[in-house]
Amino acid sequence: MDDASLRLRARGGSADDDAAAGGAVPRERILGLAARVSALAGWRRYLAAAAFGGLATLALPPAFAVPVLLLAFPGLLWLLDGAATRRAAFFTGWWFGFGHFLLGLYWISFALLTDIARFWWMMPFAAAGLPALLAIFVGLATVALHVLSRRLRLGGLSRVLAFAMLWTVAEYLRGHVLTGFPWNLIGYSWVGFLPVLQSVAVIGTYGLGLLTVAVAATPALFGDPSESRRRAAGSVAFGLLLIAAIGVAGWVRLSQNDGSTVPGVVVRIVQPNIAQTLKWNPAERARNFERLLEMTAAGPAAGGPAPTHVVWPETAVPFFLERDAAARQAIGSVTPSGGSVITGAPRVRTEPDGTNRFWNSLHAVDGSGAVVASYDKFHLVPFGEYMPLRGVLPVAAIAAGSTDFSAGAGPETLDVAGLPPFSPLVCYEVIFPAAVKDPERRPEWLLNVTNDAWYGISAGPHQHFAIAQARAVEEGLPMVRAANTGISGVVDGYGRISAYLGLGTRGVVDAALPKSLGNTPYGRIGDWTLVLLLMSFALSTTIARQTP
Repeated sequence: MDDASLRLRARGGSADDDAAAGGAVPRERILGLAARVSALAGWRRYLAAAAFGGLATLALPPAFAVPVLLLAFPGLLWLLDGAATRRAAFFTGWWFGFGHFLLGLYWISFALLTDIARFWWMMPFAAAGLPALLAIFVGLATVALHVLSRRLRLGGLSRVLAFAMLWTVAEYLRGHVLTGFPWNLIGYSWVGFLPVLQSVAVIGTYGLGLLTVAVAATPALFGDPSESRRRAAGSVAFGLLLIAAIGVAGWVRLSQNDGSTVPGVVVRIVQPNIAQTLKWNPAERARNFERLLEMTAAGPAAGGPAPTHVVWPETAVPFFLERDAAARQAIGSVTPSGGSVITGAPRVRTEPDGTNRFWNSLHAVDGSGAVVASYDKFHLVPFGEYMPLRGVLPVAAIAAGSTDFSAGAGPETLDVAGLPPFSPLVCYEVIFPAAVKDPERRPEWLLNVTNDAWYGISAGPHQHFAIAQARAVEEGLPMVRAANTGISGVVDGYGRISAYLGLGTRGVVDAALPKSLGNTPYGRIGDWTLVLLLMSFALSTTIARQTP
């Protein structure tokens, strides 16, 4: 009798029980595999954890290989079976997280290549330091699972449900602690499968991630000798049917889309594709500005309607537009009649003491060259737009330089003539669930301007665009996105792409503005839906723990 059979009988079962169910040989092999994985120790354990974490990354954009989660999360749970101490449980999770974020965020270090002479020494910190910090959240989740499993005697399905809850709580904390970085949440795995993604209109991306982790982790039950094959198979089947049911409901929702657009509004998105090394070069500034003007003034596509409004990317104007009347007049000269050009540009204000404050801003310029609306970015990028502990750390922020950007007041709804009211989002402000609109005045669409040229041709811009799609579905609001080097486009409130400019291309696209779908359940109550889900999972965990 092999080790798997001995362990099975020690827990009150037998290999013969599974034989009666018609699955003895596969179950024996899975039990043996789980036992070998859990027995890994030392560097082999941590290398396996990192490999499983890296595998889980393939479920995220741009790969969307969601089935790999059915291997990655069971692998992590089997490794945790062999973690005898809290320290071992923490580092098993930490290494899983490190592999996950190392592969998922490799592109962040590309930003340093724009000035490698200054920032070469930061490459290891950007490439490995951020994944190492983010992995702490995963380590805390796995050590919490270790403690709870022993104190509450969690096992089998109850342990799987507890793991899903703890993973999701860790994701939520990662999205909020120290300004937050909710990038590559597991829920984004479904952006490539729009019927399932529709569920975020009710439960949000965190909630969809909770369900996804729970379902993906259930195959671990086949390696648990305390679980019969029948119960393990039933748990897996129920989870997959749940995802299928969500997909069917989403398909029905999508089928009700009538493709309505806002009458009389055609938005032109300008993607100039200016390399980051040239964007702020004083010798190239005039040429870059002329390129934007020429692309704006170009005629509409053959047979297409003329644009009524134009959107340029983040900091498309790399100087202080409010102080440059000639530049404003030049923009006004190419502005569609009765419309506006909405562009990113830095803003400056001189304080009474003679010091200057700077903002990463967005301005709307009308045909007369007047700035008719402005917005200041409020959620700034640490180390990019401001330097935390600047008085202690002897280095400048990568984008801001020697003087930090100041934060704006918060989400707001802007009014520009000829357009429905909209919520402006600069760069990564779009990545924060439930924080993309003014809660006191709901907009009718979202505008995201960004400059992803920092990250070259990498996975980063694809991930950023996918995140923007998820925000549109959560809020039921169309998203217009203008990126310097891509990806730009228009997404409706269902996440469907109606206009698209690919990464690393130069061009314009004219598109009608989709209508708002009206407020969604998630748009109304935000992450309280996650609280309700976590409560239901806690109840299910209790029931599963008490069910033999």
